[in-house]
Amino acid sequence: MQSKNSIRTIEGEYLRTRRRTKAKYAVLTALALSVVIFMAISVLAVLNEGVSKFAGIIASINPLYYSLALLFVFLSDLVGFPKWSRFIKKLGIKIQTKKNLAIYMSMFSMDITPGRLGRAIVSNSLNKVTGARFAKTFPAVVADIFTDFLGFIAVVLISSFLVRKYLPISIGISVILLLPFILIYTKKPYKYLKRRFGNKKEFEPIFEFGDMYFTSHKLLDKKTYAYAMLFTMPAVIFSGLSLYFVILSFGINLSIYSFPTLLFIFTSSLLLGMVTGAPGTLGVADAALLSYLVAFFPGMGMSFGVASAITIFFRIAAIWFDTGVGTVFLLYTFRYWKSPKK
Repeated sequence: MQSKNSIRTIEGEYLRTRRRTKAKYAVLTALALSVVIFMAISVLAVLNEGVSKFAGIIASINPLYYSLALLFVFLSDLVGFPKWSRFIKKLGIKIQTKKNLAIYMSMFSMDITPGRLGRAIVSNSLNKVTGARFAKTFPAVVADIFTDFLGFIAVVLISSFLVRKYLPISIGISVILLLPFILIYTKKPYKYLKRRFGNKKEFEPIFEFGDMYFTSHKLLDKKTYAYAMLFTMPAVIFSGLSLYFVILSFGINLSIYSFPTLLFIFTSSLLLGMVTGAPGTLGVADAALLSYLVAFFPGMGMSFGVASAITIFFRIAAIWFDTGVGTVFLLYTFRYWKSPKK
């Protein structure tokens, strides 16, 4: 007869396999959706500009500027590592910096999943390396996503105030996006559910996870979150610089003084996409970005065709280049899943 620990080990392996499979299908589905969206944008651009003109716009891309755009996407990811390290340290997880960095970078392979919750896959890697249970490290994943959202919200509110447009809408969207985190960070709803269903055997693993999650979460104090924001804000700005260099790569000589407007365009379009819950903010964010570019920069050669090309190539950089880099690290960290922790 199998022991309780043995059964839990088997269940854990089964759940890890399911997470990997679901994450894989989520990425493939998002890729297919992204291709459809890019094709739709291209068709609209062709209808507006003509085939030869739009093809000429695509061919005119400056490789140097676009390479800088990709570089700033990578730097945007990398600059957040210190806050991740602080989260892990506060949770009492001891891990080598090299392994921790690889696990952290592997998170971005799952940014295409709804709400970025696919990032939870890194808790499996941490389990294999450190032996820490999933529920113990999951608060770090939630805190990393939460501070990312706070960074976006802070930048969109500041930039919308500077450009003097859409401030009430930006505030409303920000409040909506913060609501799910209230449920995650507030223990009262959890306590209520535990009182109602805690005595049922089938819910025992769920509440065992919940107890450990809230116990670990208490270790992340306000100072830790304040420290995290010191790195979140630069990460958002680096992503905005990526869009800036994509615009330059298509011959639009945008002044650096227009950067606050550009930050508003970048952050507000993503926040609009986040509200829908679509994987990778696909669809709404693309449409918003395209519309904003045409609306805010009409006198600078920003035709519909140019804005379409910028939207497509920026989203390739911000989503698929980013996901690709994360996937490389994820495949690297799979070696930790197969070997015993050290």
